[in-house]
Amino acid sequence: MERPELPPQQLHAFVVLAEELHFGRAAARLGIAQPPLSQQIRRLEDKVGHALFSRGPGRVTLTPAGRELLPAARRALTDLADGLAAARAVGSGRAGRLRIGFAASLALTVLPGLLRTFRQRFPGVHLDIHEMTSAPQIAALHDKTIDIGLLREPPTDETELGFWTVLDEPFVAVLPATHPLAAQRVVELGQLADSPFVLLPRAVGPQLYDQITGLCTAAGFTPRIAQHAVEWQTVCALVETGLGVSLAPASIRRIRLKGVAFRGIRPGTARTRVAVAWRRDDRNPLVGRLLATVSRDRPDRLQAR
Repeated sequence: MERPELPPQQLHAFVVLAEELHFGRAAARLGIAQPPLSQQIRRLEDKVGHALFSRGPGRVTLTPAGRELLPAARRALTDLADGLAAARAVGSGRAGRLRIGFAASLALTVLPGLLRTFRQRFPGVHLDIHEMTSAPQIAALHDKTIDIGLLREPPTDETELGFWTVLDEPFVAVLPATHPLAAQRVVELGQLADSPFVLLPRAVGPQLYDQITGLCTAAGFTPRIAQHAVEWQTVCALVETGLGVSLAPASIRRIRLKGVAFRGIRPGTARTRVAVAWRRDDRNPLVGRLLATVSRDRPDRLQAR
């Protein structure tokens, strides 16, 4: 059996009349004349199949059916108002869900401040955070399983994605504390030619991998890779055990390991980029809100590409 549809306008008229118990006062409160109010109540009673009010000279009272309907009508109007408010909040970018992918090393730099500021400005937004390396982030953006990426060394051949650089930082040499070069403040890259390397696999960050190996090539050697590790913290831990050395973004120095030394490198002109990434055709207003937060908080470092 189909449930009768009860229009919100009729429910609102019913609730106001139930509260006033006077057609004149209820019509004035609704901003309409008495005849249209009477018509709305009649239509509602026709849908319910029973009278909702007893009408007598100078008095209006709720019938048992009206008393039964009143709390449900109030709940329905409240739910509708809440739903409209929530829809407006989502539509304006003040609420909803934003899915963000981030490279683990960015938890040491831009991620905490960015998320803290965004949450303060938009407390109604649920942030769904996913730790993933750069290449999986690019795939997830294309697959629409994340809305925003925070990654290193964005690809240069993307047309569907947009990238903004939010930070660039130099590279450092990552050495076992017992390594002879750890006694130096700055390491010439060519001095690492005979050491085995621990690097991230190329598959998880092709641009960053190529940049690191390219630095070695420019210094006159091809790095001999002894071990791969997916996260920088693991890279540092393997370096600490003496498995090799590495080149890493300078923020990696915030990983505190007693057996690891971080040293500047020469030449020191090479830098690694951190970028925020998004789909250019994404119409989710929350994406724009986050990009605006990035732009507002880091205007001196933000470069559009």
